[in-house]
Amino acid sequence: MYRALSRRLGSGLLRAAGLRCRGCSALLSPAPAGGPRPGVEALPPGVAPLGPGSGLLPLLAALAWFSRPTADEEREEEQSGAGGAADQAAADETEAEIVQLLKRAKLSIMKDEPEEAERILHDALRLAYQSNNKAAITYTCDLMANLAFIQGQLENAEKLFKATMSYLLGGGMKQEDNAIIEISLKLASIYAAQNRPEFALAGYEFCISTLEEKIEREKELAEDILSEEEKANTLLLLGMCLDTYARYLLFSKRPSQAQKMYEKALQISEEIQGERHPQTIVLMSDLATALDAQGHVDEACAHVQRALDLARQTQHPELHMVLSNLATILMHRERYAQAREIFLEALKQAKLKGDEVSIQHIREELAELSKKKVDL
Repeated sequence: MYRALSRRLGSGLLRAAGLRCRGCSALLSPAPAGGPRPGVEALPPGVAPLGPGSGLLPLLAALAWFSRPTADEEREEEQSGAGGAADQAAADETEAEIVQLLKRAKLSIMKDEPEEAERILHDALRLAYQSNNKAAITYTCDLMANLAFIQGQLENAEKLFKATMSYLLGGGMKQEDNAIIEISLKLASIYAAQNRPEFALAGYEFCISTLEEKIEREKELAEDILSEEEKANTLLLLGMCLDTYARYLLFSKRPSQAQKMYEKALQISEEIQGERHPQTIVLMSDLATALDAQGHVDEACAHVQRALDLARQTQHPELHMVLSNLATILMHRERYAQAREIFLEALKQAKLKGDEVSIQHIREELAELSKKKVDL
């Protein structure tokens, strides 16, 4: 479904990057469409080249853009004769070159080679501008924005996402389109990481309210108008928005509000993907965190224990994080010996995964635990 954000705001808000994003609301307004085009560097105005940086860098999108002529354009081509055919052949050749560059860029992203990906994307964007291929411009800007986003280059990512929005909205895409919601969610996460809460809250609330209204309006549409798969995808996007907003609320020390968001997200994930899906298990564990933060320790323990049972059964890739969460809640119940045992298992699993951030966190928790009185 989607990759949840981690617990800490700095790295966590940037781990929602398993999205192909686009647009925004009035408070998250895009940069104005039109205006001067970039020069030879083919970047939107004010966007610096992406600098080097490490990152998780998963494959963010697998979308190929193909420009299809309108009816008027087809008539013009017919009238243009051999010259028009030659122009079209040249355009097709350029487009094929752009597609190959984008494939190479995505391969570099998969291999965690951001500098090489950036260089290739600059070449692709330059060609897209030269050939006036608006679809390719939009997609390349979007991919560059994702690259900046994952590396934590938030100002660049914000400008690039807004440039992508400008093309999409200017091209007639509606604000309720899932692509618009996705980029709004990323912008909200950027604002949250930049400590701009008024924009972050506006973004999260825009995403959730727009999707809820859309789902309500479309739920009775027949299959031949809107497929069940499309309806499910919109529901899953709502689940992602709820999850991301919940993490921000939890970080902002509003655990009761976070709990409500997590409960809704968990319900969606269970309904669409099932109880054993990796994201469902993560949401169970995160809901436990929100409950624990309110002092509902027994209820929290029940949720995280269920998440752990499912994580063991399914060989969940983040088993160590679920274990760590359980150990933390056990500490709050003053069950120190059991908490230490679970932390040690979590540490072992984290080392197997090579998760250095989790390893450091677990070691800190074990050090804190050593100060506690061991229970009988």
